[in-house]
Amino acid sequence: MSNQPVAEDSREPAAKAELSAPQRALLRLGLVRPIDLALHLPLRYEDETQVTTIARSRTGEKVQVEGVVVESRVELRGRRQFVVKMTDESQAELVLRFLNFYPSHQKTLAPGQLVRVRGEIRGGFLGREMVHPTFKAVTPGAPLASSLTPVYPTTAQLPQPYLRKAIAGSLGRAPLQEVLPPQVVPAGLPSLRAAVETLHHPPADVSLHALEDGSHPAAQRLKFEELLAQQISQLASRAERALLRAPEIAPRAGGLHEKLLGVLPFGLTGAQRRVVDEITADLAGPRPMHRLLQGDVGAGKTVVAALAAAVAMDAGWQCALMAPTEILAEQHFAKLVQWLEPLGIEVARLSGSRKGKARAKAMAQAASGSARLVVGTHAVIQEGVEFARLGLAIVDEQHRFGVQQRLALRRKLAIEGLEPHLLMMTATPIPRTLAMTYFADLDVSTIDELPPGRTPIVTRVFADTRRPEIVERIRDEIAAGRQVYWVCPLIEESEDAENAAAEHAGKAEALTLQNVTDTHAALAETLPGIGVGLLHGRMKPADKAAVMARFKAGELPVLVATTVIEVGVDVPNASLMVIEHAERFGLAQLHQLRGRVGRGSAASVCVLLYAPPLSMIGKERLKAMAETTDGFEIARRDLQIRGPGEFMGARQSGDQLLRFADLEEDAPLLAHVRQVAPELLARAPGAASAHVERWLGGKLEWMKA
Repeated sequence: MSNQPVAEDSREPAAKAELSAPQRALLRLGLVRPIDLALHLPLRYEDETQVTTIARSRTGEKVQVEGVVVESRVELRGRRQFVVKMTDESQAELVLRFLNFYPSHQKTLAPGQLVRVRGEIRGGFLGREMVHPTFKAVTPGAPLASSLTPVYPTTAQLPQPYLRKAIAGSLGRAPLQEVLPPQVVPAGLPSLRAAVETLHHPPADVSLHALEDGSHPAAQRLKFEELLAQQISQLASRAERALLRAPEIAPRAGGLHEKLLGVLPFGLTGAQRRVVDEITADLAGPRPMHRLLQGDVGAGKTVVAALAAAVAMDAGWQCALMAPTEILAEQHFAKLVQWLEPLGIEVARLSGSRKGKARAKAMAQAASGSARLVVGTHAVIQEGVEFARLGLAIVDEQHRFGVQQRLALRRKLAIEGLEPHLLMMTATPIPRTLAMTYFADLDVSTIDELPPGRTPIVTRVFADTRRPEIVERIRDEIAAGRQVYWVCPLIEESEDAENAAAEHAGKAEALTLQNVTDTHAALAETLPGIGVGLLHGRMKPADKAAVMARFKAGELPVLVATTVIEVGVDVPNASLMVIEHAERFGLAQLHQLRGRVGRGSAASVCVLLYAPPLSMIGKERLKAMAETTDGFEIARRDLQIRGPGEFMGARQSGDQLLRFADLEEDAPLLAHVRQVAPELLARAPGAASAHVERWLGGKLEWMKA
């Protein structure tokens, strides 16, 4: 097999088996077409355009030196290492130290060889030294590089030299021609081809800082292109959706939604009333509603969804509510039955665990229309599940569902020419900049007010060495008649769990994670006579339901669980949440878990246990959790720490859509893009289409869901 980049038709399985290891690595990274390689930008750059004498190099500097090897030997000091001594025209000496080395190292760095070496200067026992520098043999007078050397993101199977050669060979063939009218591009930015070539091979006099922080005009051009493609695709999706038709469902005076308001044991907040009005206005229109309802943990999204469903059901339409887990679906079902059955509304439940007659009955209720509301998991959209007149589809925690699942739910309306209204809900608030970019095709309603009576939650951060103190606090809470959650990140130290964790954090780290079964056993032993429940995703649905029922009833004062309790679990008597290895969770997930307490009248505490030492990101996450309980502030900080991928979930096929732009740093660029995108779409639809196809290609379908 030749050492060429993978051809475009090399995705075929038969061809795949014949590929070399680097070519297979290119495939795994998605570097298939010339444009893919051209847009695979360097992580950083090395300056090989100049040589510094050893005598003038300073500790901490990263420099390139050129000199002659005067000595090289393998030493056995504690561990085997290869030590090289070289000197240059300044007559100063430099030691090169390799803890991992190969025969090729010894051959290239043999005494008498002229070499160029690049690395960080350190102070050692023998004077200046470099540890594991890059090096190459050269001939006297060999020319220096004319541009900075790119260092690309890669894998162990794809060496930098191979990747550099593949990318350099693709730059000339990549379709980087201008497709945008000149007046659309911000003044002062280079052409797309010039920008890409500059980013791969920057001239020696360029500002490295400007390149690496993204402020260089070449980087700005790519950010502009990417943001523009994303924004146009969202506007196009909205325009396409405007051509579709949906049932026109207007609320009726004295109708079901007013009766529901009359039997609720609480009044709506001002924010809830506002978003109900926004949703009912959408339902009354001829176009399909495509609305995201966002609200912090405990803001009361379920009752808003119930009122929207009541409006639809009162007009003779069915509703479906889909939740990502059986526990959350069961919680919704219990609440909705409690509210709606007294009003004569039949509610059916569909989930993977319901088999046989129970499942057949629920499917028959949906198909006949006798069940006006169907609540369930992804089972709601499975083949064979039919609705008589589905007018409103509600998806809770929408970011947890794949695009195809959401599209399938929308296709459940069998009436020709119509599709159901779609209401998506999330307790992970979307920062404004993210909503402007990724959700430009959505209408967003926000419940920005918590119901009265919610007690504030105090968050404490402790090293896991203070576990005994936490156990004593648990005893105090139980003695006061309260209940406790203890959340762990792993189920068991099985080979699969170990390997999955090792893939992300290293095998040694995976073994240090306290697993849920061990924690359950340890707490049960430490708290004799106190019921300690166990809940995790691998349990049978019936067993999970039984444990949750006992916990809700107060029979189990302590529940040790994985993140299956992250959403939907509502136990007002629980006042203490302990999260083990909190540094392993994302901010949004930590905030969701914390929201399981503080639901009653008792003061509540969330304890975040961590295993030192903490990474910088770990410190930032735990600091944010300790400083605020505001879900919108948590969302803003999570966006800063982790980027938009976390908020998007499965909105796309798994790739982060914004590779170059940063929504906060590039806010001025985003503002310009939002101004020119509608004009471009209206006045030059061909250019807009070509631009989006180049940047998003196969991801276009994912953008529409």
